[in-house]
Amino acid sequence: MITVEEATIALDRIKDSGSGRSVVELGWLDQVRVDPPKALVRMNLPNFANSQRDRIVQETRQFLKELDGIDEVQIEVGNPPSDGDIGQAGHGQTGSLQPIEGVRQVIAVSSGKGGVGKSTVAVNLACAMAKQGLKVGLLDADIYGPNIPIMLGVADRTPEVIKSDSGQQIIPIEICGVGMVSMGLLIDDHQPVIWRGPMLNGIIRQFLYQAAWGERDVLVVDLPPGTGDAQLSLAQAVPMAGVVIVTTPQIVSLQDARRGLAMFKQMNVPVLGVVENMSAFIPPDQPDRRYALFGSGGGNQLAKENSVPLLAQIPMEMPLQEGCNEGSPIVYKLPDSLSAKAFLSLSKSVLENISKKT
Repeated sequence: MITVEEATIALDRIKDSGSGRSVVELGWLDQVRVDPPKALVRMNLPNFANSQRDRIVQETRQFLKELDGIDEVQIEVGNPPSDGDIGQAGHGQTGSLQPIEGVRQVIAVSSGKGGVGKSTVAVNLACAMAKQGLKVGLLDADIYGPNIPIMLGVADRTPEVIKSDSGQQIIPIEICGVGMVSMGLLIDDHQPVIWRGPMLNGIIRQFLYQAAWGERDVLVVDLPPGTGDAQLSLAQAVPMAGVVIVTTPQIVSLQDARRGLAMFKQMNVPVLGVVENMSAFIPPDQPDRRYALFGSGGGNQLAKENSVPLLAQIPMEMPLQEGCNEGSPIVYKLPDSLSAKAFLSLSKSVLENISKKT
């Protein structure tokens, strides 16, 4: 069955006659829906491209009908959104935010750089919320490096895809009381994802709006490191209760976390607070000892600079790392460990901060 990704790749052949760049690369492609034998495409063409409109429509219909199973193509062409908001000009985004049906709150987990344990925090935060009795969803928006299926022990499972009135829907994998969707469930272990920004935006919007989330109190979104397309796509698509910034005490991590935090402030996304991960190493044979391998005080410094709370300081424990590799989150594997207690405390602090802001 033809997928949206395959249809988007076909449309990547359509070029702007002036720049030679594709309509996908330029962000003119706003939406693609595939429900064989039909396909729906919505584009936003800038004024200067109006002279190419007929050709672009003709090529869109031609290239999609070349795909196996597509006999009918519906094409809508509109005007581009205004360029006043950050990133809108290049990503085909509308200015309005669209809630996810059935999802009450969306919380993002972000970091300025990789390797700080952001996905570990996202997984255990989601599991901790589920242990508190909430209905929780977990969206792995790190499209290029989707690790959450491994951390939850479901990397060998394939999610079910069903047909609905709005097209195809992916059914989240339910594990540890959490419904999870990830690119890692849809590709082979060694298959790279080589996509431009607009295609990344498309799959994130699919995960947001075309997954069968059902009724969820909270959807936790694990973002990739940095301040790129995924962050912009999420912030410009869905209203968020807030974002949790993950850092380690290291100066390098702190510098990048500052940039990430500033980006969300600039986009008017509430910053719920800072999580300092790997705050100290606790030897398994000396549970009363603490070793600050990456320095100390970094998370508190970042929180104070931005007048946000330091939500948690997560220690380094061997079972925490082992649980990630084994697909057994520490919150469930060793609920009485210091790490698990820190994540449960983090969950409560995040929920309290959300209630204060709403």
